[in-house]
Amino acid sequence: MDRRGLRGGWATFQKHAYAEPSPDLAPYVDRYWFVHWYLRDKPPYRQLVVPYPNVHLTWVNDEPARVHGVSRGHVFRVLEGDGHVSGVAFKPGAFRPFLGRAVSTITGRSVDARTVFGDVPKSVDHEGLETFLRAHLAPPDPTAGEVADMVARIAADPKLTRVDELATLLGVGIRRLQRLFAEYVGVGPKWVIRRYRLHEVTERLAKGVPVDWARLAAELGYADQAHFSRDFTAMFSEPPSCYAERYGPLS
Repeated sequence: MDRRGLRGGWATFQKHAYAEPSPDLAPYVDRYWFVHWYLRDKPPYRQLVVPYPNVHLTWVNDEPARVHGVSRGHVFRVLEGDGHVSGVAFKPGAFRPFLGRAVSTITGRSVDARTVFGDVPKSVDHEGLETFLRAHLAPPDPTAGEVADMVARIAADPKLTRVDELATLLGVGIRRLQRLFAEYVGVGPKWVIRRYRLHEVTERLAKGVPVDWARLAAELGYADQAHFSRDFTAMFSEPPSCYAERYGPLS
């Protein structure tokens, strides 16, 4: 592990900023994000990126824009020199109308944004992102909004740990739920539930809350701590106790 990733050390050479979408774009966009890094005369940095069920559209330095499908596990991006990236995080389910096909076709992949949008500017700021998106809005798809609401419900309910519980809550069959998620989100409902429950772990770490790992595993619906640790490591690249070092010592 690069020690610069511990206890917020990354902030000494990176600046992150976020912006909310305008009301007319809020049905499609979760947020805009902007990162600058300053590593001139410093060693490259392997940036750990943990996944969420969002498709991203990014502009990195002077490279052509790319669309990134949902990744099922963590990835590393190598940052070197001085650079910047601008990005759009689409709401889960909301990219299907832009793509025009099942979002699962780009899961774990990135594609040239021109294959989706046609002409794409070489660089954009916040205003430019919104202007670009408005020029490429697809016809409304009511199902996209329904799926986005399903994902929001998962995110908001910490006690929701199983797909059958979600299906019952929504009054939808499990197989239909799986098809909807593959078509609109790119990953299955089980993956989405697991990701948001694991997000609660990092929320506690960020707040400096002492963690009883065995008890937390049970709260998140795991049969035992070993299964929890395996899922966490697959998603975040490190076991929970090791990952906790990024937030400082915990009892």
